[in-house]
Formats: sequence, C-alpha cells, structure tokens
Amino acid sequence: MEALFIFILKSSGLLAMFYFAYIFLLRKETFFNSSRWFLIAGLITSVIMPFVVYTKVIWIEAPPMPSPVPVITTTANTIESIPTSNHDVVAYKPQYKPTTVTVVEKENFEINWSLVLTAVYGIGFLAFMIKFALDFYSLNAVLKGKKIEQQDDFKFIDIKENIAPFSYFDYIVYNSSLYTAAELENILEHEKVHSNQKHTVDVLISRVFCILFWFNPIVWLYKKAILQNLEFIADSEASKKIADKKAYQYTLLKITTHETCVAITNHFYQSLIKKRIVMLNKNQSNKRNYWKYSAVIPALGAFVLLFQIRTIAQEKKQNEATVTQRDTIKDSDETIKITKNTTDKELNELTGKLKTNHNLDVVISDVKRNTKEELTAIQINVKSDSGKKQTIKIDGDEAIKDCELAIGTDENGAKSININTDRNFKVPVIIRNERVIVRNHGESDVATPVPPAPPAFPTGPLPVAPTVDMSKMPKPPVAPKNPKDKVAMQKFEKEMEEFEKKMEKFQPNIDAMTAYGDAVSEIMSKREAIYEKEMAKYEIAMEKFNAKMEKFNYDFKFSFGDDSKDYESNMKQYEQDMKQYELDMQQHAKDMKQHAKDMKQHEKDMKQHEKDMKEMEKQNKKA
Repeated sequence: MEALFIFILKSSGLLAMFYFAYIFLLRKETFFNSSRWFLIAGLITSVIMPFVVYTKVIWIEAPPMPSPVPVITTTANTIESIPTSNHDVVAYKPQYKPTTVTVVEKENFEINWSLVLTAVYGIGFLAFMIKFALDFYSLNAVLKGKKIEQQDDFKFIDIKENIAPFSYFDYIVYNSSLYTAAELENILEHEKVHSNQKHTVDVLISRVFCILFWFNPIVWLYKKAILQNLEFIADSEASKKIADKKAYQYTLLKITTHETCVAITNHFYQSLIKKRIVMLNKNQSNKRNYWKYSAVIPALGAFVLLFQIRTIAQEKKQNEATVTQRDTIKDSDETIKITKNTTDKELNELTGKLKTNHNLDVVISDVKRNTKEELTAIQINVKSDSGKKQTIKIDGDEAIKDCELAIGTDENGAKSININTDRNFKVPVIIRNERVIVRNHGESDVATPVPPAPPAFPTGPLPVAPTVDMSKMPKPPVAPKNPKDKVAMQKFEKEMEEFEKKMEKFQPNIDAMTAYGDAVSEIMSKREAIYEKEMAKYEIAMEKFNAKMEKFNYDFKFSFGDDSKDYESNMKQYEQDMKQYELDMQQHAKDMKQHAKDMKQHEKDMKQHEKDMKEMEKQNKKA
C-alpha cells in the first residue's frame, strides 16, 4: 500500500512539472501541435518514470579482522614481543543472569489509515467512473437514431436539439437551423480538423487521468490545458482554409449563446473565446523558441537523481590473511612502567619528563580509579615533533595489570611510544580483563569534506508594464436572442461593424500588453533555465558531498573512535560548516522570496488585464 501512495505522489509531481512548464513557457507560443505532443508526453511520463529506478552500489571497506592477542613482556633496556599461551587470554563473559519478565499486552484500538485512504480513493474513483459511463450514455442518446450523411471520411449528423456543434472521432454533429450557410461552413471546417487529427483520443486520455488522479487539482488543470490547446489547433488550421477570418471570429462570438455541450467530445463552444480570438490574431512564434520544450529535461534529470536512485552499500571482500602492519621501535631509549598504584602526581610528572627528555607532547586523560584508589582506566595521547600521533587507552572493570611503555625511535627515525604488544590494534581486545586500544594516526589529519554552496536565483530589473486603461476598451454588442429576427440581426451586424472599428483603434493597447507579457516571460524563462542548470550541478555536488561524509564518518570513527578528542574537534568543525550551509540556504530562500515578489507584481498587472477582458466576456454570456 505504501508503494501505491509513493507512486501516486511521484506521478502527481511529474504532472505538476509538465503543467507548469507549459503554463510558464509554452502557453503563449503558437507551436500548438508541438504543445499537444508535449502535454501527451507529460501524461505518459508521469506513469512510466516512477517505475524507472537506477541502482547505485557503493563499495565500502570492511572492518579488519581482530589481530591476534598480544602479550606483555619486558626487559631492562629493550622491549621484546613474544607469543603467549592461551591461558593469558580471558574471553568476555556476561556478569549477570537474565531475569524473566512477563509482558501483558493490552489490545488497543488503532485506526488503519491505509485502509481509510484506500476506501476514500476507491469511492472517488467509483463516482467518477459512473460519471464517465453516464457521459457515454448521453453521447449515445444524441447519436442514436439520427440520419448520417457520409462525406469523404466524415459522418455528418444534423440534429434538432439546441446543442453546440461537436465532433467525436469521425462523427460531426450540428444543428443547421441555428446558423447561416457561411457560419455553418466555418463551424464544419473547425470540426473537421478535430476529426482529422483524432483529438477525441486526447480528450479520452485526459479524462482517464482525471478518473485515476481525481484528488489532484493539477490533473484537472492539465485536462483544461489539453482541451484549450486542441481548440487553438483547430482554430489555426481552420482559419487557413477560410478567407474571411473576421467572419470566423464573429461565429465564435455567436456560438457563446449555446452553453449546452456534450461531454467527452470536441465541441465548438468553449469558455475561452477571448483567448482563442487573441491566439488567432497573434503572430507566429519565432522558431528559436523551440528550445523551451527541452527545458523540462533538466527537471526530469533532477527527479531521477533525487527520487529514482536506490543506493546499496556492499562491503569489499577482505583477505583474511591480511595482517596489520607492525609499528616497531628500532632503538629503545627508555621504558616507563605504569601500575595500578601509579598516583596522579606521578602521571603529571610523566608528561613533563617525556616532553623534556624526548620532545613528546603527552596528554593523559580519562583516568578512573576504584574505591581502593587503584587505576582502572587511562588514556594516553602522544604527538611527536615529526607530527606522528598515537593513542593508547586501557579500560576495564578491575585494576589494570602492570604494563610498560617503550620510548624510542621507529624505523622511519621518528619518536614513538609502544606498549608491550606484538602488533598495533585497530579494534579493542581483551587482555587479562583489560580492554587495550592502540591507534597510530600517521602524520596527516583527516580533513572534513566541505559542503558546496547553493546557487542564487538570477535577479535583475523587469520591463515596466504599459499603462493601459482597460475601462476604455469597447464592449461588444449583445447578440439577439432570436437569430431569425432579420431586423434585430441587421442592427446587430451594424453594431458589430462599429465595435470592430473601435477595436482596431484599441488594438495597439492590447498588443502593448501582449508584448509586455512576452518580454517578462522570456526574461524569466532565461533566468529559470540558468537557475535550473546551476541547481542540477548543485544537486550532483551535494550527492558527492553526502557520499564523502558517509565515508568520512566511517573512516574517522574506525580510525579514532567515538571518544577521541580529534573526532570531537572535527565534528565541531563539521557542525560549523553545516551552520554556514544553513545560512547560505536562508540567503537562498530570501532570494527566492524576492523572485516570488517580482512575479506576484507581474501577475497582479496581468490579472487586471484579465479582469477587464472577463467583464467583456461576461456581458456577452448574459445574452
């Protein structure tokens, strides 16, 4: 059930991505056929892409096998490592006996939210399926028993009902008594385009998606965009075959009186007459703007990188015969013995003695004692003048056993301290009830990865909106209720001629607003394209950074331990870097808010223009 919800979320996100790409980049372009396939591709991609998963395997180093247990032996001047018998090694055994606990479970009533959500989705799905079936029944009722006139590949049906003309595959339905011969010719040319290009398939596909994703408001807006683009295609193709474009526009205005339409069809009436007239009179878009269709590719790439990559960590096979490299002392200068009765004063004197005699920086910490004031734990951090670092830690529940530290020169000529062991440890081991850890850190510190800086959204001035008083826009005349009233129709035609003259004078204002909108859209499109490229690079850099951080944490804990001061200091540095990263992200959020503010101002200007145009359309609908 969780997989189904994840699929729905991913599919809805992809739909939203294609929809907003169309709205912000392609809606005002005249590439109507290309936009048709772009929108259909968005529907198909939203279903297929969630199933495309790339598996990424990260190979990590397996923790090395514990080294054989060493023994401690000493001589007067030198330190030697010799094998030990098995009785020197004490295995760890639990010191407590488990207590049997009986747990009485109480049955609590819990709501199965998965079942509830499934039920809600199923009810909605069933309701819209019933509505879909009723629409088919209504369509069949209109077509059933009607006389069909076959012409070429089209089937014409002349009905008597007051229904707006529509096409359904190769059927073209209309009421010839409502229109003049010229108007009917314009209508049929329009519907022929729908039938020829199989626009009914687009309508049915969008309807199926509305049933599957009925809860998502984006899918309903997506369906509206598809239907709107189909009307643009039909208007564009039909106007090429019609000599008088103005007569075609008058036909559009007249059809607005017929609001009864049949669902799941391409009907001539649509509640976007204003946009259709504007697109009819708009100049053809420059072919260079075809690049906008590729703007969605980086977003798809980001979707795959963020949600469709499954990372699997696998350990590299390690040769069991590999033995930890020995860190031996070539020449021993001095040996220091530490027993359970060594006092804090003696330990303090030891650090000064090592600094004076051997130039070793020694820090003794984590000193613990029992009630008898005997040492039970101690940690010794050593740094030589050559930069070599070592950590020796002994920790146990009982008093420590006597041990000796050898100070001398290693094979590389650097000062070094060695506990009486056969080899250096990389993991804790038990030696006579003591946990002994010896780490050799080498000459270089582990560097913390630096997070990449996020990109900022491009800023800059926008064009000034033209000052157009839309209240001065001429209002269209109201069509007579009775189309057969010749006197009223003659009066209407005269009023339309006057309206046309006034619109020609007012047309420069509309062109100025259209040019302003196109200019702003072009500027914002360029900025968004730049920002998307930078964000794609940033996301790739963040993936690499996260991978480095995983490896860094693994290696650092393995080499230094969770309780190491070096580890703590590096973690503090990492926290500081992350705080700086958060500040960068806050600045990025501010930049995005400023961008949203600019877009709101632009949207406010365009809404005023839309408001004035809707007022004109509203008066026309009242007829």
